Amino acid sequence: MQEKAAPINEQAVKQEPVQSSKPKAVPSISTVPGDVELPVTPIRQAIAANMLRSKHEIPHAWTMMEVDVTNLVTRRNQLKDQFKAKEGFNLTFFAFFVKAVAQALKEFPEMNSMWAGDKIVQKKAINVSIAVATDDALFVPVIKDADEKTIKGIAKEIHELASKVRQGTLKQSDMEGGTFTVNNTGSFGSVQSMGIINYPQAAILQVESIVKRPVIVNGMIAARDMVNLCLSLDHRVLDGLVCGRFLQRIKQILEGIDEQTSVY
Repeated sequence: MQEKAAPINEQAVKQEPVQSSKPKAVPSISTVPGDVELPVTPIRQAIAANMLRSKHEIPHAWTMMEVDVTNLVTRRNQLKDQFKAKEGFNLTFFAFFVKAVAQALKEFPEMNSMWAGDKIVQKKAINVSIAVATDDALFVPVIKDADEKTIKGIAKEIHELASKVRQGTLKQSDMEGGTFTVNNTGSFGSVQSMGIINYPQAAILQVESIVKRPVIVNGMIAARDMVNLCLSLDHRVLDGLVCGRFLQRIKQILEGIDEQTSVY
């Protein structure tokens, strides 16, 4: 669907592994000739530790909303060639989604929160994590202060962060400070998925593939570009009411895009 800003449900941020008083048993798995044993890399160990901590500590709940992005697709396609020629990088669909999420987070600060045991911390900065995959690893760089950036500014950061990952120049500071994750699962054709929350954040939004299909509009069948937005939430921090309103707002923003929408 757009630039390689990541389809995988695991988020590789470096967290301390869950501590246990008992040593973890190593599973005994028999092998036969032809089986291949692959060493676990430090990055894969970090992914495993963070995913285990997220699933162990966070009571996950899920919800999904369908959005008609026909006008978004039309507007992006109108602009993409001229934009690429002028700016030197792609105007991706994903940039529109990240901008809509950042705007909605500003209006629903509860979604930009973290569980802290005896309190819930609402983060002031809206720093959107995006997952970027390579062949053998996954990184979660952060678009800082995403609510203050234009669609063009967000598209530029997606491009630059993805380039850093591919070139091996991503720094630890590029992955720090994220408050909410948006995952581009649709880039591989996924239409529905349930992401694992990027600990210690309280939610992750999966942007699925844009699919053209028949929809009833004004009592008539019409071909429309539709997308599913799938939200995983920490039920200690968030409830269905605020999450539903948050998704409704994102839907409203995306469906409100028209030929007058500026990316600058």
